[in-house]
Amino acid sequence: MHNKLKNIRLLLLDVDGVMTDGGIIYDANGLESKRFNVKDGHGIKMLQRFGVEVGIITGRTSIVVDNRARELGISLVYQGSLKKMESYEEVKAKTGLEDEQIAYMGDDIIDVPVLRRVGFSAAPLDGLSEVLGVVDFVATRAGGCGAVREVCDHILKARGAWDEVVARYEL
Repeated sequence: MHNKLKNIRLLLLDVDGVMTDGGIIYDANGLESKRFNVKDGHGIKMLQRFGVEVGIITGRTSIVVDNRARELGISLVYQGSLKKMESYEEVKAKTGLEDEQIAYMGDDIIDVPVLRRVGFSAAPLDGLSEVLGVVDFVATRAGGCGAVREVCDHILKARGAWDEVVARYEL
C-alpha cells in the first residue's frame, strides 16, 4: 500500500457515502442538506498544503456539493456523472496525470470501473461488498465518519510528510 501511495498526486472522491454518510435531508421547502465530517475536510486541506490535489466525481448533482467544494478549495468537481469513467478520463486529460498518480475513494457499484483503474483505490468501511472486494484499502470508518481522513493521512505518511504535519501542529 505504501508504495502505491507515495506517487499519488490527486485524490478523487465520491460524495454520497464517502464524504457523507449517504443520507440526504430535505426541508419542508425541498432544500437539500448533507452532513460532512470536519476531520475529512481537515485531511483534504492538509493534502492540498502538501501538494496533493483533491477532486470530486459524484453521480448526483447538488448545490451543497458545490458549496463544500468551494469551501475546501476543490476546483475539480464533476457532478451528475453517471458514467464516472468519462469524468475520470476528463480529469486525466485536464491534469496530465497517469493512473498510478491518482487515488479514488468510492462506495457503490457506480464507482467500480474507476476503482479498478486508478493507482490506489479505497472505500469506506460501509461500502458495498462488491466495492470492498476490489479496492486496495478499506477504511476502519464509515463514509462521512472520517473514512476520507484515513486515506488522507495514509497518503501524507507515504509521501514522507507526516512528521512535518505533526510539527506544524506542535504535537
